[in-house]
Amino acid sequence: MSFFHGAHTKIKGDMKNTNIGGDVNNIHTEHHHYHNGRSQNAVESEYVGWAERCSRTNSMFLTELREHIAAGAMHDSAERCDAPKCHPETRVAVQGELVGWIERGDEEEDPKKIVWVSGPAGGGKTAIMGSTAETCQKKGLLACCFFFSSFAKSTNRRFKRCLVPTLAYQLVQHKALRDVGERILSCVEHNPAIFEKQVDVQFDQLLLQPLREGRRGSDWPKVIFIDGLDECQAEQNGDIPRSPQEAARANEADQKEILHALLKATNDPSFPFRIIIASRPEPAIQSFFTNVAHPGHTTRQIFLDGKYNPDADMLLFLEAKFAEIRREYQLPASWPSSDVKRTLVGNASGQFIYVATAMRFIEESSAPPRELLDQVMALRRQDVSANPFAPLDALYTHILNSSPQPLLVARWLCFIFDTRMLYSLRSNPARFNQLFLESSPGEASYVFRGLNSLVSIPPTDDHTSPYSLFHKSLTDFLQDHSRCGSLYVANPYALYDTKYLQIWKNKGPATPLSTLEKGVFIHKFLEMFVCTRFSLLMEQNIEMYDVAWWVRSQDESIRHSNCKDTSRHVSWVQYLFSYIHSWCNWYQRCRPVCRYIRTEMLKELRKLGWEIPGRLHLLRHRFGHLGDTGILLPRAIRSEDDSSLEEEP
Repeated sequence: MSFFHGAHTKIKGDMKNTNIGGDVNNIHTEHHHYHNGRSQNAVESEYVGWAERCSRTNSMFLTELREHIAAGAMHDSAERCDAPKCHPETRVAVQGELVGWIERGDEEEDPKKIVWVSGPAGGGKTAIMGSTAETCQKKGLLACCFFFSSFAKSTNRRFKRCLVPTLAYQLVQHKALRDVGERILSCVEHNPAIFEKQVDVQFDQLLLQPLREGRRGSDWPKVIFIDGLDECQAEQNGDIPRSPQEAARANEADQKEILHALLKATNDPSFPFRIIIASRPEPAIQSFFTNVAHPGHTTRQIFLDGKYNPDADMLLFLEAKFAEIRREYQLPASWPSSDVKRTLVGNASGQFIYVATAMRFIEESSAPPRELLDQVMALRRQDVSANPFAPLDALYTHILNSSPQPLLVARWLCFIFDTRMLYSLRSNPARFNQLFLESSPGEASYVFRGLNSLVSIPPTDDHTSPYSLFHKSLTDFLQDHSRCGSLYVANPYALYDTKYLQIWKNKGPATPLSTLEKGVFIHKFLEMFVCTRFSLLMEQNIEMYDVAWWVRSQDESIRHSNCKDTSRHVSWVQYLFSYIHSWCNWYQRCRPVCRYIRTEMLKELRKLGWEIPGRLHLLRHRFGHLGDTGILLPRAIRSEDDSSLEEEP
C-alpha cells in the first residue's frame, strides 16, 4: 500500500492530471510530447521515480512509528483473541445506546464529545467496549482504539507512552484518512523525538495538526475507544522501585494527564471524533469527570447498573454455556433447572465476572459438570448488603481452596500479580516464574492444579508467554483481608526474600537446566535484584551466599554483547556495596555481614579488572559519605572524568 492515495499534481504540457492512488505506477497520459528536450515518457519516468522514493521514505517513517505502538492494545489484536466480549444478544441496550450516540449524537440538543462508561469490577465494561468497537468497525465508524491492561502479555499496554503513537498508527492505516496519514508520517519525519514528549504535545503534533491540515471527507470515521484507563500505570524511572503509595500517586497522575489531553482534543474544532472512555470509578478519574469535564456540558456518563438489565443478559449467557456443556457431556435438556440458573444470576448481583468465572469452573475437566455445579450451588448464600462482592468472594475462596495448597497458591498469585510488590513477575514468561518459585521440579503444575478458571496458564512447551488473570478482580480480592480471610498474604515480600536467596545460595533454580537456558535464567534473575529486601536474612546466614559468584554474574551481564542496559548491573553492584554498610554505625566496627560482603566484593572485583577505590576513598565511605556510590566501575565503561577517583591502594 502507498501512502500517497489522493495526491494530485499537474505536469506542464498535454499530460493529464497524474493521480497516485494505491500504486505509484498508476499514471495516465494522452500524448507523448517533448518538454525541454525530454520526451513525455522521460518526464513520466522521472515522476514515477520520485513517487517511489517518497513511498519508500513514508514506509521508513511508518516503521519508526510502528516501533512505538502497543499492537496488542488494538481491539482486534491477536493478543486480545481471548478478551471478554458480549455474548450474542446480550448487553444490547448499552451497546445500542453507545452506537446510537456515535451515529446521531450531533442531532442532540446539547451534543457531547465524550462518554464515560463506568461501573464496578466485573460489570462487563471491557466486553461491552470490545463488542461495540467491533460493531463500529463493521459500520465504518471506528477511527482507532486503545485497550489498557495491567495484566496483559505485553507491558506496552500499561503505559501512557504508547497511547498516542498507537492511535496515530491506526489513523495512518485507515483507508478514509490517507491524507491525514501522510501528515502524521511527515510529523514523525520532521520530529523523531515526538515519542519522548508529553501526552498533550503528542496529541497536538501527531493527531490534531494532521487533522487540521487534512481534507475532511464524508466517509471519515467517528469514534475513538479508550478502555481500562484505570489500569494505566506509570513507568518505573531509575533502579529503585516506588513504594505502593508512590506508585498509586504516579498512576493517577498519568491517568489524569491522559484525560486532560483527551478533553483538550475534543475542544479543538478540527477534532472530528467522539471519544468513549471506560474505567472503574476510581477517585482520580471520578474527580476529573465531576470537577473538570463538567458533566452535562462536555461529557455524558453511563454507569452499568440495573437500568441496562444485566440479569436478563446473564441468563442468556448461562443458557448458551449450559447448552454447550450438555452437548459435550450428553446431559439431558432439563439440566440444570431454571431455579439453578436464576440463583446463579441472583448471586452475581449484576457482576458478569461472577457467572463467567462460575462457568469456567464448571467447564473444567477436574470433575463432572454436575458435581462442579453442585459445588458452586453449595456455597452459602451471601449477604450483599455489607459487601456487594460477597458471592464472588465465596466463589474465589472455593476455587482457591480446591487447590492442594491454598495458602501457597495465594502466595504465588500475590507475588506474580500483587500491585503491592516493588518487583512484579507478571511480565516475565511463565517458565521463568516457575523456575524462580519452584522448590522442586514440577511444583508449579501441582500448585496451579484446578485454577484454569482463574489463571490463563501457557502450555508447558511455551517458554515466552506469561501467566495472566482472566480478571483483575482476583487481585482486589487477594489484597483485601476482609474479603479473602485466611488466604490473605500480609507480607508478599517474604516469598521473594526466601526464593531469591535460595537461588543465590544454589547458584541456580531447583530445576536442572541446560547451560544455555540456565544462562538466560540467571541474567533475568539478576535483573530482579532489590537488595533492600533481604539484609536481615543475609545477616543471619552470611556464609550461605557466594558473593563472588553474584559479582561475577553481574560482570558477565555487563560485558555480554546482548545486554541492553549495562548501567543497571553496574548500579546494583555499587548499591549493594554501599547499602550493606548503611546499617553500620560510624563509631563502631562494621557488622560481620558488612565486612564479609564488602571484602568479598572488592576481592572479586579486583580479579575482574574493575576500578577499585583507594584506601582514602574507602575511609571516607566508611565514615558516612554514602552519597557517592559510583566508586566501583568496570574499566571498560569508566569515563575519563572519573580518573580523579583513583588513589593509591
